[in-house]
Amino acid sequence: MTLLKYFGTDGIRGIAGKSPMTPNFMIKLGQIITEVFRSNKKKIIIGRDTRISGSMLQYSLEFGILSRGFSTLLVNCIPTPAIAYLVRFFNASGGIVISGSHNIFYDNGVKIFSEDGVKLSNKKELFIEKKLKNFTYNCSYQENFGFSQIIKDASEKYINFCKNIFSNNINLSKFTIIIDCANGSTYKIAPKIFQDLGGKVIIISNYPNGININKNSGSTNINQLKKLVILKKADIGLAFDGDGDRVIMVDHLGNKINGDQIIYVIAKYYLKNNQLYGGVVGTLMTNMNIVLALKKLGIPFYASKIGDRYIYQTLKKKKWLLGAEQSGHIILLDKHSTGDGIIASLQVLLIMIRNNKSLHCLSNQVKLLPQVLLNVIFDRNKDFEKDTKFQYVINQSKKFLGLNSRLFIRKSGTESYVRIMVEGENYNRIKKVARSIADVIKSI
Repeated sequence: MTLLKYFGTDGIRGIAGKSPMTPNFMIKLGQIITEVFRSNKKKIIIGRDTRISGSMLQYSLEFGILSRGFSTLLVNCIPTPAIAYLVRFFNASGGIVISGSHNIFYDNGVKIFSEDGVKLSNKKELFIEKKLKNFTYNCSYQENFGFSQIIKDASEKYINFCKNIFSNNINLSKFTIIIDCANGSTYKIAPKIFQDLGGKVIIISNYPNGININKNSGSTNINQLKKLVILKKADIGLAFDGDGDRVIMVDHLGNKINGDQIIYVIAKYYLKNNQLYGGVVGTLMTNMNIVLALKKLGIPFYASKIGDRYIYQTLKKKKWLLGAEQSGHIILLDKHSTGDGIIASLQVLLIMIRNNKSLHCLSNQVKLLPQVLLNVIFDRNKDFEKDTKFQYVINQSKKFLGLNSRLFIRKSGTESYVRIMVEGENYNRIKKVARSIADVIKSI
């Protein structure tokens, strides 16, 4: 497989103001994207999240697109899944989201959707990478420049899309719902959807200032949400990430419900109601007890590579509907073409209504195998796998862990981290192993 310089597991990501997240790069990228989206439509949707660098990068990207004769439809601050929907709604050539997703504010990124509302294929990413290596800037003739148009009701269109999927079946009036918007792109949209459907909604982390996105909030930090769910005696807590394509939940007892547990609840419901076609696609990090529980129900499971677009590609290949990452990407292909935190949340609430059961009751049927997840800061361009110290600690760790355990170590595709996952029956043992591996990687 060709190693890509710019694209990771979820688009292009980096520190805003440094390569590749610079205005010059974005102009080049904008021009090249028009070659990927060759069509007679010649219009591209552009949205962004709330981080302070978003406007600068958006304008630069737009300059490149307009200079090549494509027009832009600007939807401003909006969740990533909304772009996937709006591309189809407006019959556009494609869509672009400027977002650093779950990362802290100083990171930013670019996610690109094709005209059918799905993320770019490996082939198209490779095409862009090759073009970037030997790029020569050039413009169309002035009379061929594109137009820029602001779509003022884009949020309303997406809100209606989400509500209409469930509106005939769901009434949230019996629920108290606490929503953590991570000071990100769901901060207006998510509260309105759940309120419009009747829910008593309490909102936190919904005052973005450009630099507080994901800060001690959202799907990567649910401490505040857990406390508030218990304090307010809420039925459920929903923590979205900065761009709204992930959700982590909290049950009424304050327990974290991750993507593995969420997809188990949904898959079991689909099976019971004859809505399940095929099985479930997870990743190499999916908790083994979830895999075993699905198989016990007779639901096939397949582990794809890390990254929601790989899950999507596997689902399409197998003609299945349900996929998820532990981190909260939930893909329901009968509902949407991409992972959507809001839609996944509505689906779980519908299941709670139909079964007259709490989220805790639905999810605690499977006891997760203990896992320890650690992130170690590491240069993504450097190698550690072949280092003798690393190989030695891995071999010793496998012997120490024994049966019914797993090690999974990988470079992040979105941040400068090595991600370490150790799974096993004894928490203290796996924690010790994870820390010893982290120490060796730090020394390298």
